[in-house]
Amino acid sequence: MSWNGGSDVRDVAIICGPTAAGKSAIAMALAAQSGAVIVSADSRQIYRSFDIGTAKPSAHDRSVVTHEGIDVVEPIHRYSAAQWVEHASLWLANADAKGSPVVIVGGTGFYLRALETPLFESPPLAQDSRAAVLAELDLMSTDQLREQCLATDPGRAHLGRTQLLRALEVFRLTGRPLSTWLHENQRTSTVRGHYLLVDPGAELQRRITSRVHQMLDIGWEAEIETLARSVPDSAPAWNACGYSLLRQALTGTMSRDAAIERTIIDTRQYAKRQRTWFRHQLPPERVTTLDPTRVDAQQRAIDWWRTLAPSETQ
Repeated sequence: MSWNGGSDVRDVAIICGPTAAGKSAIAMALAAQSGAVIVSADSRQIYRSFDIGTAKPSAHDRSVVTHEGIDVVEPIHRYSAAQWVEHASLWLANADAKGSPVVIVGGTGFYLRALETPLFESPPLAQDSRAAVLAELDLMSTDQLREQCLATDPGRAHLGRTQLLRALEVFRLTGRPLSTWLHENQRTSTVRGHYLLVDPGAELQRRITSRVHQMLDIGWEAEIETLARSVPDSAPAWNACGYSLLRQALTGTMSRDAAIERTIIDTRQYAKRQRTWFRHQLPPERVTTLDPTRVDAQQRAIDWWRTLAPSETQ
């Protein structure tokens, strides 16, 4: 849902949390009941054809509830938080024009932060220099990028590969951390998020393992084999957890068992970074936590939703 409440600030309902926490099921239940539009805040689901390994909503779910933020760009294109905010603003406006409530759902923290904290104008960077720096950085593993970021811009070292690349690119070309640029160029926000933070606690590790195996059971490897025929190795979409690893298994450069185990480990590490981000970056006064394993979880989610806009959810 989104509403103005008599001010220039738009209030938006946001369901967030680590991967495999159960965000989508909660959002579907609320949206199906209220007629809400779901806007995905997932940096992996924006890529077309990368479906199973990114846990996109099923065709049935998309027929029941309108979803935005899915299949936005081709796998070869980079997609920034600024682009997502631009698109999200349009999706919110379209829903408002139709009188539909909106719920934003996802675990990509830098999308959510960009929505509530307007992005600064990028420092001037020469395109030739950018290309050279990115070509060098792309050769590094994510762990190597993180180690360099700890030394140059520690406040961003917990983020994902795309954000690490951006932080190191800016530092190398300007000599100043991206965090400093952000701090000095803060803008007034026109969006205020109200967050339902979904996290099953220790149960999350089991859920991640289970979901990886479920994805394999429904054809993830076949999807990767098909994608590998047309999507180049350098495409950003391959950075989604598991895709490159399982592709190595399919080409024989890694055993299948090792690729699956590494995918589970990487996904758990990604979830840990998400938890860290949500713990430190969300405004606590606007956060409601929810353990989806509780017997009253669904009712608690409904209560949260109704508290935000009672007239739209009855």
